[in-house]
Amino acid sequence: MNKAMPTHAVSAAEAVQTPNSAPGSAPRQTPAVTASAAASAPSAARASRPVTRPGAADGLGLPVTLLEITPQQAGTQTLLRGLAILEAAAAGVRDLRSFGAALGTTRSTTHRLVSSLVQARYLRQVQGGYLLGPKLIELGTIALEQMPLTAVARPHLESLAEQTLDTIHLGVRDGDDVLYIDKIPGTRGLEMRSRVGHRMPLASTGIGKAMMLDLAPDAWQSLFDASRRALAGVSFKPDNRPDAPTFMQRMTNYAAGGYTFDLEENEAAIRCVAAPVRDASGAIVAALSVASTIPYMPLERMDELIPVVQREARAISEELGWRAPQPAARRIKR
Repeated sequence: MNKAMPTHAVSAAEAVQTPNSAPGSAPRQTPAVTASAAASAPSAARASRPVTRPGAADGLGLPVTLLEITPQQAGTQTLLRGLAILEAAAAGVRDLRSFGAALGTTRSTTHRLVSSLVQARYLRQVQGGYLLGPKLIELGTIALEQMPLTAVARPHLESLAEQTLDTIHLGVRDGDDVLYIDKIPGTRGLEMRSRVGHRMPLASTGIGKAMMLDLAPDAWQSLFDASRRALAGVSFKPDNRPDAPTFMQRMTNYAAGGYTFDLEENEAAIRCVAAPVRDASGAIVAALSVASTIPYMPLERMDELIPVVQREARAISEELGWRAPQPAARRIKR
């Protein structure tokens, strides 16, 4: 049964109410990002060698596991090593020695793999090492174009941008993170650090929390804990991140209202209003948001934007096949 998208707007004052207590649960470990699906590795595979990606763009160290595969699968091994090099380059690794250390390969093997990737334009050689190449830009653009969600959502994002003059985001869930897949900058002369392809913890953003609305409270708590771990080294001045009880109470209010706020929890002076996008099954598959700075986002305006954002999110959902459940017919007594 499709879950109806509530249209009741909970006020901003209710959204920031702090409860006396909140349910808790043990923190969930963030799953590792892998170079291959570990579950499909053969039983003859030897022990995995974890590698930490240094200097990721979002400031987080993301683990990568490369499975050492039997000689009978040399082709697969070469493919996975090539992908691991691209992952390492994306994380900031630049030179052959560091690539070799990450993969556990000899210098000659590493050089051969890197040279092949340069020849195929997946990497490019620059002074001081290697960077991701133009082929990945081409493939990334094609991948976005082939994703029906972006094509369906774009007219609605543009409409929302025209109505609000603010920055518009479209994102999908990727593990414990939100992955931004489209963005329309606002016309007020403001610039935000978000960009297409950028990732942030779900529980620290309005758009991410919108994709959490259907989850159980223990999942909210786990994602809150994951967000705190991921952003432990990030400085917030002033620090507007809620404590666990406040976060849980806000999520309860958001779930009842079918929207979420970002009250400067992800970026100083930035607030946003977000709503979920559903597919034909009723599942939340994405979310969109309107974001701006505090002068343009007082709490009163955030409340006013709730139905505006929900309307566009609902329109996208309907194009993806979602239909709001019809109320049950009342039985007439005879």
